[in-house]
Amino acid sequence: MIVILKDGTKQEQVIKLQQYFEGMGLRIHMSQGENSTIMGLIGDTTRVDDELIASLDAVEAVRRIQEPYKNANRKFHPADTVVDAGGVKIGGGYFQIIAGPCSVESETQMITVARAVKAAGATLLRGGAFKPRTSPYAFQGLHEEGLRLLLKAKEETGLPIVTEIMDAAHLPLFEQVDVIQVGARNMQNFELLKELGKLRKPILLKRGLANTLQELLMSAEYIMAGGNEQVILCERGIRTFETATRNTLDLSAIPVLRQMTHLPVIVDPSHATGVSRLVKPMALASVVSGADGLMIEVHNDPRHALCDGAQSLTPEAFADVAEQVRQVLPFRCRTL
Repeated sequence: MIVILKDGTKQEQVIKLQQYFEGMGLRIHMSQGENSTIMGLIGDTTRVDDELIASLDAVEAVRRIQEPYKNANRKFHPADTVVDAGGVKIGGGYFQIIAGPCSVESETQMITVARAVKAAGATLLRGGAFKPRTSPYAFQGLHEEGLRLLLKAKEETGLPIVTEIMDAAHLPLFEQVDVIQVGARNMQNFELLKELGKLRKPILLKRGLANTLQELLMSAEYIMAGGNEQVILCERGIRTFETATRNTLDLSAIPVLRQMTHLPVIVDPSHATGVSRLVKPMALASVVSGADGLMIEVHNDPRHALCDGAQSLTPEAFADVAEQVRQVLPFRCRTL
């Protein structure tokens, strides 16, 4: 339920309303817009008398919200959320490119790629230290050593780092990580999401292989219900009957999510297509569709990469993509 307050409502009236709703066991999400203040009521609102509340002098309107996600719902929070990722803003008109290798392999590789993507215009650095792989025999990442090398690359370039977490038990290792990524396979690992909700650090949440947009937002809700509202959503392709690409990139998810939620939405065209030559057109299409950012895999030697070399761009190819992204950015769709 949301309660829209009249313009010019006095602070003491707002406080009295808050106390009244809190006395009913409800949590309150306040959102201050340009022309009105919205009070979002979270919890069991069946006992709230709509007509009584609507009759109050301070209240403009009362509306019941049917969607099960409240914190992530744009109706509760009309303005776009801007997430501060290590000093880099994402959302609300701020567009960013996250780039780097699928997995951290060595210091030379990590520093080389970090310098190259920064020079080309990337503003955050990605790299996997813990790698979820379909095969138990595939490279699983360097773990703690990988995190150390990521931090070394951050020290060299100043780029905030983004890396994936696999288990809540690893959280102490992620204290210096700027953005914690939750991969597609862990999108509905609810115990992990609850732990991330206790942090005050940006979380990049990827859509699952076969999950709906509402399920994605419900996973974001798990994080936000714990008090952490710094969530970035990522569309990375879904599994369909098509086999020409690794996944099917759901570009319609971008404008739909922008209607459903105030959270930033970025796109990962690398995992979505699985083919390096398709990354560029899908990246540009994502930008025009209204994405708040891109996550692109870049490797200095893709043919010998230990993970996902087929979808990784060379630094030179990434520089070309980044330049064309800058050219189409003025034409991206921002209309809800």
